[in-house]
Amino acid sequence: MKKIKILHTADVHFDTPFSGMTPKEALKSKEELKQVFEKIIKITLEKEIDILLISGDIFDNLSVNKTTLYFIKNCFESISKVRVFISPGNHDPINEKSFYSIVEWPENVYIFNGSMKSIILKDLDTVVWGAGFNTSHVNKSLLKDVKRVEGYNNIMVLHGEITNTQDRNDYNPITEEEIGKSNVDYIALGHRHKFSEIKKIENTYYSYSGCPQGRGFDELEDKGIVLIELQNKFLEGSFIRTSIRNYYEKQINIKGCFGYNEVKNKIINEIQIDDRKNNFYKIILIGEVSEEFTLNEEFLEQLLKDEFYFVKIIDRSEIKVDINKLIEGYSLKSIFAKKIYEKLENAETEEEREIITLALKIGLQSISGEEVKIYE
Repeated sequence: MKKIKILHTADVHFDTPFSGMTPKEALKSKEELKQVFEKIIKITLEKEIDILLISGDIFDNLSVNKTTLYFIKNCFESISKVRVFISPGNHDPINEKSFYSIVEWPENVYIFNGSMKSIILKDLDTVVWGAGFNTSHVNKSLLKDVKRVEGYNNIMVLHGEITNTQDRNDYNPITEEEIGKSNVDYIALGHRHKFSEIKKIENTYYSYSGCPQGRGFDELEDKGIVLIELQNKFLEGSFIRTSIRNYYEKQINIKGCFGYNEVKNKIINEIQIDDRKNNFYKIILIGEVSEEFTLNEEFLEQLLKDEFYFVKIIDRSEIKVDINKLIEGYSLKSIFAKKIYEKLENAETEEEREIITLALKIGLQSISGEEVKIYE
């Protein structure tokens, strides 16, 4: 059998609305998704890839611009010698009303539709298996009716969620047992947005490539694609970063800080300038601060605006108090603190302790006449 090179990507989610951003920021992020896809196409040419597998959710629900469809078509035309196989997912199911039906795709592109099928590529000694969502929910496994074709490399592209037999789901619930029984050489999976590492069950390798570019703080750190080289059931694989910029979540301890400049300098000093200027950051502030210092998250974000590409502040700091001294006496503050402290001592879970501690902080600030903002 010939040695083949495969590039595996998934979950691009073109034209994501990026609802938490300003219109200008959202437009820039949408265009960066296109730049990332162009990067994937460039890698496809540079690495002399034979087969490009796209494991679903190329589009993001019902929010695709027609120009984006033609952009994707042009990208595929630019790699006309590369075989492209797509397994539509829950966000971009294939049917008569889907975006896949609007464009006439190049001859090198094959889109799987419905139940499991196989395509034989004799010139590459390869069989490509695949299935596709026809609706946004598929509650029975599409990974069935697979019988290895001997004398060929056998690979598969599929959008789905690995589960066990007890926990079913609406996103093509497949099991590790089904993966192993398929007896194909590699399964390129989509749906999970984090690279899973390349794993093996029985004789079958598989992985989630993750999304090629993060789109929010639930998609942290490096994002990319998977390069596979396969011959005679021997597989070598590697992860290639494609993300232009990443999302990061970082805790910063502001213990002892008093005033916005101290907090600002603490944050700046803990994150290198190149990282700050090129990535999205959610900064979670922890540590004890004086009850006289009420921290306004939006104001701090404005102070840091020129120091970051994008920054979101979450204040999880606690008020530094001498609880024994505070609960003495009969002032409003003392009576409140005493009742809260009793609840704190009786808290049964860490989550309950966090809620009560937050209540103490908000209550003391309120009694002191400070502005208080409550977050869900």
